[in-house]
Amino acid sequence: MKRALALVAVPALAISLAACGDDGSDDAKGPMSGRSMPASASPSDGGSQARHNDQDVMFAQMMIPHHRQAVEMADLAATRAASPEVKQLAAEIKKAQDPEIEQMSAWLTGWGAPVPSPGVSDPGHMGHGGMEGMMTDEQMKDLEGAEGAAFDRAFLTMMIKHHEGAVAMAGTEQTSGRSPEAKKMAADIVTSQSAEITRMRKLLKQ
Repeated sequence: MKRALALVAVPALAISLAACGDDGSDDAKGPMSGRSMPASASPSDGGSQARHNDQDVMFAQMMIPHHRQAVEMADLAATRAASPEVKQLAAEIKKAQDPEIEQMSAWLTGWGAPVPSPGVSDPGHMGHGGMEGMMTDEQMKDLEGAEGAAFDRAFLTMMIKHHEGAVAMAGTEQTSGRSPEAKKMAADIVTSQSAEITRMRKLLKQ
């Protein structure tokens, strides 16, 4: 009888040990699979950060004050320009660039980068140096003091140069930027401001 019980007990013990081994294997897999989750999340985090680069930040930080100056010039045209065409052009420039300033400011905030303060005409303190096409303080004062046809000529001449600078900066963003949204805005700037340059040159000839 004892020998019969022993023969039954040995296979049962073997089965029990095998079952324990299976449980231990599952437990070992559990922590490993748990640790693999951050690794799978890492590319996602990196992908989010990789949606912009330093060029995108520089583009926004330089284009914001550049746009602000263009809007300031456009505001002057409302009361000083003689030509209805110049006044209309100035209104269109302001309408297009005000929302772009807000959009670029939102990007910089989302990217954790400083937004240029109002009144800053050159973000050189951010390490970007000068901006193409920006008017000097003296040129802005001369524009403020002009009226009528003299204002129209000065405004068009200065805004052509200003737009050419914006187109150049936008072209760099298209080539070296990474953010799809920033590159799309840069493409829009190249298209719209190139057309306005052609329009202003025709007005100057008139």
